[in-house]
Amino acid sequence: MQNRTQLENILRRIDGRGYKAYKDIQGSYDFGNFILRIDHVQGDPFASPSRIRVVVPQKVAGFPQELYSSKPRKKGLEDFLTRQISKNIARIVKGNRGTGKSGQISVISVGQEILNRTSVLVADSSVEARLTMGLPARGRTVLAGQAMEMFFGELPRLVEQSLVYKNLDNAALLRHVNLAEDQWVLRNKIKEMGLVAFIANGSILPRRSGVDDRPMESGAVPFKSPPELEVMVELPHAGKVWGMGIPKGITLIVGGGYHGKSTLLRAIERGVYDHIPGDGRELVVTVEDAVKIRAEDGRRVEKVDISPFINNLPNGESTRSFSTENASGSTSQAANIMEALEIGTSLLLIDEDTSATNFMIRDARMQKLVHKDSEPITPFIDRVEDLYEQLGVSTIIVVGGSGDYFDVAHRVIMMEQYVPKDVTAKAKEIAQEYRTDRKKEGGGQPIRVTHRIPIPHSLSLKGREKIKSRGLDNIQYGHTNLVLDDVEQLVDINQTRAIGDIIRYAMENYMDGKTTLREIIQRVYRDIEEKGLDVISPFEGLHPGDYAQPRPQEIGAAINRLRILKVKQEGTK
Repeated sequence: MQNRTQLENILRRIDGRGYKAYKDIQGSYDFGNFILRIDHVQGDPFASPSRIRVVVPQKVAGFPQELYSSKPRKKGLEDFLTRQISKNIARIVKGNRGTGKSGQISVISVGQEILNRTSVLVADSSVEARLTMGLPARGRTVLAGQAMEMFFGELPRLVEQSLVYKNLDNAALLRHVNLAEDQWVLRNKIKEMGLVAFIANGSILPRRSGVDDRPMESGAVPFKSPPELEVMVELPHAGKVWGMGIPKGITLIVGGGYHGKSTLLRAIERGVYDHIPGDGRELVVTVEDAVKIRAEDGRRVEKVDISPFINNLPNGESTRSFSTENASGSTSQAANIMEALEIGTSLLLIDEDTSATNFMIRDARMQKLVHKDSEPITPFIDRVEDLYEQLGVSTIIVVGGSGDYFDVAHRVIMMEQYVPKDVTAKAKEIAQEYRTDRKKEGGGQPIRVTHRIPIPHSLSLKGREKIKSRGLDNIQYGHTNLVLDDVEQLVDINQTRAIGDIIRYAMENYMDGKTTLREIIQRVYRDIEEKGLDVISPFEGLHPGDYAQPRPQEIGAAINRLRILKVKQEGTK
């Protein structure tokens, strides 16, 4: 290993030379209080920035072991340090120093969620931060003096002020770590209590805007549970917390427009993730496998058994192995449910506004006009009880236009000016008083989940084809554009980046033409648990500092939306 003086000598030697001379600095350097590892040097100032790591020994970093003594606490600590680095980059790093990305130092972007990321790794021996650095140039000429400012001025300050415990706000750090642990405990406790979701009293659910996920700054009504649904949970650090517990079963969220129905559902769907202090949804938690379901016109479907919902098509086509390049609202929503069941879920989340009306309900008048023999759809209202009774899958539905759902609901929550009320008894009274002639259509039959096996060559990349994420909702998979706009529980662009490489990793290691999609994803997750998220990186020796861990449900959703995917159903040739 070389030292910082040797790095300085190399930079002086290459000053004014062509940009590729920067390749000479690749390697490891001892800076005294930390090790600098320059893993990859960009070939051009306009190319992706160089990748570096700083490794701080724990004897210098000094983080008490109790801050990372469990997985939830370690995740919280690493998340806090990532955010600290990001804040200090904005304060310390001068920024643009020439052409292209010259002068930039960056760390992975972060949002309101505490996620398992690869940007900072904390261990007993050291703390490692993965960064990118735009090596400075004028045109394509090395600016060694400005590079030295970055390496010997800004980078040591960044390390000192971001990765050394004594220099941090220890109270804020402890609060962050403790909250991560509390949320993990709460998510486990609600399952023990027979709940699928919990919303703490005092939570702030509205967001600033559709593109700003931070809490509304003023005018938001703090959440307060109705007495009938209020439960208490005792947490290791927050102590006794009261809030609304939503039990397993079928729950309706009703109310007038703009009274907070969808806002509550969005908080519940994001409750599969932990949130940072000050988010307002810190103690809004949901069972970790909950899946938001919606209609998705135009999506591709590959050999999904949607027969529990759609059968007897006019053209005689079987729906036990249904494929289409251009799904309708109803067929896409049916496929989304069956795919979620295939990967594994215990809770479906549905908003009437983003659902296919004919999939959700067929009222009595329509039943009289269009006989069941002419209607291939068994509406969700007639299957939602079967999902719970046969498979143990609960459902939370936002409903604004169909009181027929009162008949099947176990509880009804009404949002009125952002205040929830338990109106279950009133809804049941109304259902009894105003009976409809609506007949149940096709409920009661077994719901069979048919597992599918990906055919490996269908996902193979040829020649120089690459996988590249393009924002939150798009992955370029070779020549195929994978659109994830309607996968609503993806929250971080770095999850999307990870999904692309997880698909590649799964294809190379576990797609053998015999293993089901669910088993493949389980095996990938086992590897991530045992070896860390780095395991999915296709580049040996190049730090993957820009991953955030997605859930199995989003990985499955992405694979299912690949238009080149071919599968066979389990038990078929």
